[in-house]
Amino acid sequence: MRGQLRLPVKGTIAGRFGSPRAESGASWKGVFIRAAEGAEVKAVAAGAVVFSDWLRGFGNLLIIDHGDDFLSVYGNNESLLAAVGAAVKGGESIATVGNSGGNPDSGLYFELRHRGLPFDPLKWASNR
Repeated sequence: MRGQLRLPVKGTIAGRFGSPRAESGASWKGVFIRAAEGAEVKAVAAGAVVFSDWLRGFGNLLIIDHGDDFLSVYGNNESLLAAVGAAVKGGESIATVGNSGGNPDSGLYFELRHRGLPFDPLKWASNR
């Protein structure tokens, strides 16, 4: 699916994988997509929801298991629309954009992981 996925929300990339975060200097493990509060967040691919709750540092967080040790992580949401155990389809609305993670801007924090290690989502997904 490399290069075939769509980013989960349309917006402006404000934080890029591997670049230093302004507030801490630590590297981004995903991307921050600045977007309008309340905008729909869509699953990048089919899978099962394995986490859907508030988590310190991530705010309202949703994680989808896509099989073969691939996970997608969606943080900073205003609301979560899918519960743990739910099967979701690619493109299905799973959350709404917010700023619950403590970011000054409304937007979505998005990560892709394989075997627990984050990798650059922009090599796999685009705004097309």
